[in-house]
Amino acid sequence: MDKYEVVVIGGGHAGVEAASVASRYGAKTLLITHDKSKIGEMSCNPAIGGIGKSHLAKEVDALGGLMAKAADKSGIHYRVLNSTKGQAVRATRVQTDRDLYKLAIQELIVSTKNLTIKEGSVIDLDIDDLKIKSVKTDSGEKIFTKSVVLTTGTFLGGVMHTGLEQSPGGRIGDPSSEKLAKKLRKLNLSVGRLKTGTPPRLNKNTINWDLLSPQSGDTPTPLLSYTSNEEERPKQLDCFMTRTNKETHKIIIEHLDESPMYSGVIEGVGPRYCPSIEDKVMRFSERDSHQIFAEPEGLNSDLIYPNGISTSLPLKAQEALVRSIKGFEKAEIIRPGYAIEYDYFDPKGLKHSLETKEIEGLFFAGQINGTTGYEEAAAQGLMAGLNAALQTNNKAPLILRRDEAYTGVLIDDLVSLGTKEPYRMFTSRAEYRLILREDNADMRLTEKGKELGIVPDLLWKTYLQKKELSNNELERLKKEKIKPNSPEAEKIHLLSGETTSNNISLLEILKRPKVFHHHLPQGENILPNNVIDEIEASVKYEGYIKRQKADIEKLQRNENTPIPSSLDYSNVVGLSNEVKQKLTEARPESLARASRLPGITPAAISLLMVHIKKGRRLVG
Repeated sequence: MDKYEVVVIGGGHAGVEAASVASRYGAKTLLITHDKSKIGEMSCNPAIGGIGKSHLAKEVDALGGLMAKAADKSGIHYRVLNSTKGQAVRATRVQTDRDLYKLAIQELIVSTKNLTIKEGSVIDLDIDDLKIKSVKTDSGEKIFTKSVVLTTGTFLGGVMHTGLEQSPGGRIGDPSSEKLAKKLRKLNLSVGRLKTGTPPRLNKNTINWDLLSPQSGDTPTPLLSYTSNEEERPKQLDCFMTRTNKETHKIIIEHLDESPMYSGVIEGVGPRYCPSIEDKVMRFSERDSHQIFAEPEGLNSDLIYPNGISTSLPLKAQEALVRSIKGFEKAEIIRPGYAIEYDYFDPKGLKHSLETKEIEGLFFAGQINGTTGYEEAAAQGLMAGLNAALQTNNKAPLILRRDEAYTGVLIDDLVSLGTKEPYRMFTSRAEYRLILREDNADMRLTEKGKELGIVPDLLWKTYLQKKELSNNELERLKKEKIKPNSPEAEKIHLLSGETTSNNISLLEILKRPKVFHHHLPQGENILPNNVIDEIEASVKYEGYIKRQKADIEKLQRNENTPIPSSLDYSNVVGLSNEVKQKLTEARPESLARASRLPGITPAAISLLMVHIKKGRRLVG
């Protein structure tokens, strides 16, 4: 009988990161997936990044993960979103070649030491005394392990809907995990149903491209991974834009009774921030049109992903609404859009390590926790896989705080607040986003990864080089001065409109909003863009960053005050019954985490703090 330290179930974005990081840590790891050829499959839009999401992808990369590397090996269209705004909210988005991305992930994962990949379906978990003992596959094989990471995506009890027709499945062409879903529903875990969807895929040869507006990628073209190079990147393609219209909306309204979502067939809640076209038309009835981005699925693919018209209407209705759109008048649907409904488990039932509170050794990551998006899944997968491996070695889990990473924000939001709808990351969710920028994920996290042994040598070398270049340049900016009326001052005035009446350091003048690094006299070293971005952000945000760090220090005083796991909240004098109930259900691990629960007031935290201190004195 086989025995592994960590077993990862599912080969999607969460699963590959979980398996990879557990293996890099040194744990003997098994990845079980339905079909090896579909490891790294992009079920929906073949794109990585975007607002808030690229921050997660960069953090995964900074800890040695796979997503950003694979995106750069397959990226065919790059854009920096919010490029005219401050660096804290800028985000890189990469349209990828679907086949190249999957190939890149598979090449990266199969070269990982300590990792075995097995085809099959897990149908049962052996749990004894609330501890994981083994898993059982559909072939009857029993695999012993102390840690299981479940990354089942939309496969748990998955049902696909096109119109009023239903079929079981995790995505087109793949079965759902029915037996495992039944097993999990019997456990003492709070289960619910969520929904997601995808648009029809169109034949690119049937689209009138002359009627669409081209959207070129950015030049110079950025990279997502810290260790990628431009030579690895494939040929770049344009994306195109069109819009729905009144006729499109009329067709949708006429067929609403055939929509599984509006006819009551689907009970699961869909993603608020990535709604179906039916949702958009009904929720924003005052709008005459909505944007659609026609995005290629690959260099050699005839498929176009019409981003913006996710739908589960019947095929005939989909054909009518597509052909009402400018440029799509003769478009052929290669594959219809559909909605998928699936099981998820209330993430309030998880510890911050992503281990379930109920069962020792059982970790959840990805859509099973109520999230939506590849990047959210990858970040959870990395953390769950790492913490599962750490646990097998009796090591403390890695818990990233809200001031350390968007990954920390993501997990804390899920565990503390739970979710009733698919959770998506945005920069607005992070209260410390001036510190948690896309440009400095490596500065925040790579040393942590190195200490744990999960950072590859190339990433560590790249990190040290970047750190040295950044420190040296900051020193130069502090030392070098600009004299009034000098040629250097005239150049800065010409490019930025800024003037100076006395000697001023390059660092001080860079703090001005209109002055950028390329306006200044340059040093001997040619600096990469990611170094320049970090320098500009750290200099321009310096005052705000100091203020945020002071807030963080205050928070840390509470964060470091643990709440005993055995605490009986009914004995805390002064708390309302409602607050006692919420704290009892959530079982927060510290005062800071208790303070982030909905309905928990500062007054309640003060009462809780007094109770804990009184208990310590009595014990002492």
